[in-house]
Amino acid sequence: MSIRRIKITGKEISFHKSIIQPEFGKRNVLTNSPWAFVELWLKRNGKGEALDYWEQARHFHLASIDLPIQSAPLLLYYAFMNAVQALLASKDISFEGYHGVKRGNESSETGTEWLKQESVKILGSGVLPSLAEAYFQESETEKTHSLDDLFYNMPFIHRTYCLTFEGASELFFPVKDCEYVQDGHSNQIYFRAVAAKDVAWSQLKSILPASLIEDHSQTRSMRSREVVSWTSPSPPNSREVSDLNKLHRKLRLDLHYINGSVPLWYVRSRSSRLLSRSQLTIVLAAMHRLSEICRYRPSRLVAVMNGPTNWLLHEFIVMSPAQFFDEVGTEITGHQFLIPNVRTPA
Repeated sequence: MSIRRIKITGKEISFHKSIIQPEFGKRNVLTNSPWAFVELWLKRNGKGEALDYWEQARHFHLASIDLPIQSAPLLLYYAFMNAVQALLASKDISFEGYHGVKRGNESSETGTEWLKQESVKILGSGVLPSLAEAYFQESETEKTHSLDDLFYNMPFIHRTYCLTFEGASELFFPVKDCEYVQDGHSNQIYFRAVAAKDVAWSQLKSILPASLIEDHSQTRSMRSREVVSWTSPSPPNSREVSDLNKLHRKLRLDLHYINGSVPLWYVRSRSSRLLSRSQLTIVLAAMHRLSEICRYRPSRLVAVMNGPTNWLLHEFIVMSPAQFFDEVGTEITGHQFLIPNVRTPA
């Protein structure tokens, strides 16, 4: 076979959850929670300030667990913000010590329209813009986003969104066998993946993002438009790994995961509602707005929680912490966290 999986430090690598500095050659971390491993990593690497933020994020999160769902957003937002501050401090990125995001438009609606009318505005400095611009270097020019668009762009609640808003077009499509391979004839490295069996391939291949094209060497398959070249299939040098990291960073704009015992990968299709922002930025902005409503207008939050968007809000509040801390943890350490499978002894 002329097409083969690539190896780094003798290990076949898979598509990685970390965006900026993935540790491709390192083994996955099997744990139900990233908290302890990240804490140990920060201690070993002398990141004392980041460790303080990380520990406080954990305390806020633990305190939120026993709160009613309509009160949890307040503590969850501060847990998320401190986790982001831990990430920024661990990478020696300076940031102004305030939120960097504020309320945009307010809504008096309690039906589905309130999500379209309620918005947040990202400011020029602070924690959230430092995450978006200094760390992820996001290309999005729009600074004000409705809660509706923020929720629509989250893969871990996307199915819930589409069931809440009948007629909403799918943005995320499940893919499998995500991998980097090398063409043995040209030595070119590229990404490839296969559409999941329940995906209408005829539809998906027509709306693939610009970074991906159809891979005609396999059925129902896609590959990266860009490639990188390695001189041979032998262990890559530092420049070749750097080139792979650059390709990976571009692809991760269009490929997102839901955490679990294995990462569930989704390709983000073309859409006029697509936000060119990282999941961490999107989730932090949305939780900030919910925390404000929770703090200043608790009766309003109760009203919308009793309205037609109750399931969507419930899923966001319940599911976002595990996803958010997993993503922050892998960005801090470069390691992938996987929930251990329970197996019967052989």
